[in-house]
Amino acid sequence: MDETVLLTGAKGAVGTAIREGIGDAYDWRYLFHNPPPFDPDHPYLVGDVVDADLMAEACEEVGAVVHLAGDPRRDAPWDSVLENNIHGTKVLYDAAVDAGVEKFVFASSNHAVGHFETDRKPHLYREDDDFLLDGTELPRPGNHYGISKAAGELVGRYYHDEYGIAVCNIRIGNLTRDRPPEDYERGMAMWLSYRDCAHIHDCALQADYDYEIIYGISDNDRKYYSLKRAREVLGYDPQDNSAEYE
Repeated sequence: MDETVLLTGAKGAVGTAIREGIGDAYDWRYLFHNPPPFDPDHPYLVGDVVDADLMAEACEEVGAVVHLAGDPRRDAPWDSVLENNIHGTKVLYDAAVDAGVEKFVFASSNHAVGHFETDRKPHLYREDDDFLLDGTELPRPGNHYGISKAAGELVGRYYHDEYGIAVCNIRIGNLTRDRPPEDYERGMAMWLSYRDCAHIHDCALQADYDYEIIYGISDNDRKYYSLKRAREVLGYDPQDNSAEYE
């Protein structure tokens, strides 16, 4: 993609993985919630996604959006996820559509389907269990944050159907920089390395699709998220596996 790509939430963990992994591959425009404590190597804006005027400016002459911004706390209160995650995503979609953005990559979360685990844990975290989620299932959020991510997927469904913007929702697993949390079965099963995180977002920016929900984890021996759709649609080829650290 030769056009500018807007990356919101550029300072967070996922944003850092993207900047470090594919920072030289695109003409980025970053959005930070607060002034960054470093000198970014691409143009950037500072502010909130709920600011419609700022989002309009951020989306000017942009070909794609990678939307990570929002309240990332698993225990975030309802007022915060409603304003920052749900309403903020809607504001950004409005700006993207008005600016003619062609592709919108949305950072969804494993928390959008958290209650699928409730009656199956800890067995689904283990290699001898064959339970898999593949993205066709209805959401079962495990907290308010998960509700906001499921809502973001639904907002994207509407904007795709209404305006034709291509949408890829990535249900991100357990992202850690150096190694998976080997003492934590759930974290091992849904581990996403920084390298694979950058790669799956690169794939989402390059691939052709209409509307997709895919899972973002590494190629772990035990996983309860299917990578089939990510491989088929995006060409995702994860290189890391939490079993290598056992």
